[in-house]
Amino acid sequence: MKYQGAVVKEQGVNFAIVIVKPQILNSAEREIVRSRFRPYFPLGIPIVLMAQNPNGIPTYHGKQDIVNFLASIDFQGIPWKEYSIG
Repeated sequence: MKYQGAVVKEQGVNFAIVIVKPQILNSAEREIVRSRFRPYFPLGIPIVLMAQNPNGIPTYHGKQDIVNFLASIDFQGIPWKEYSIG
């Protein structure tokens, strides 16, 4: 499996972002999906889920201060990377 994500350090805070399908952000499985990514990032790092609507506009879910920060920046400037699992 491959996924798009990023590890970011901003203002002394490390966090990860994972791109998911839009339906994940509003589903009861959201936390299960987030927990499945935990083994692939450093221990204890907050994971923010991100999905884009059909117009490419991102929506984030996770720790509120990180979500607020991400909502204030251009997501295209995030150092996205393709990760492989398995």
